[in-house]
Amino acid sequence: MPFRNQMNTANKITLARIAMVPVFIAILYFDRYWTNIIATVIYTVTALTDLVDGHIARKHNMVTDLGKILDPVADKILVTAGLVLLVEMGRLEAVVVIILIGRDLLIGALRNVAASKGTVIAAGRGGKTKTVFQMIGVGMIIWKNELLGLDILLIGKVIVYVSVILSLHSGWEYYKNYQESETGTAETDNE
Repeated sequence: MPFRNQMNTANKITLARIAMVPVFIAILYFDRYWTNIIATVIYTVTALTDLVDGHIARKHNMVTDLGKILDPVADKILVTAGLVLLVEMGRLEAVVVIILIGRDLLIGALRNVAASKGTVIAAGRGGKTKTVFQMIGVGMIIWKNELLGLDILLIGKVIVYVSVILSLHSGWEYYKNYQESETGTAETDNE
């Protein structure tokens, strides 16, 4: 089915998520008290729409090939844009971002190799947990302002550092699952 015939509500929400990224970037660049708050709200709402479009697609049987492609791409665009901007603004170390983006690129390549052999390596719990920590941590670093006397920037950094550890661990799990699929010993439940 051509992609233009797959443009349903869930996929329109995903496209809106991608369209919000330049708005998020433009506002974050101002780096003022209120623009940091506005950028955080846009980032958070945009990240949460991932849950909404997925729920709509499953509930109303709107899962499409276009959605399967766009959904993870939309997440990566949002998070990668946030991470790169935070390095440029001096709020996050480049090595952290290199590890997070590098891991995602390696897992993407591994999944492509597996797919070319007819094997699907599904997202595991570790990868999903990493993503939650990463999105929360990045959101807090974007916020940057103190809240109720708490150093939100520092807390966000700690959460992102935890996401780096989770990222490396889940990357190892993906690799193990790939190896097991190659030898025929893969677990059937790769949640």
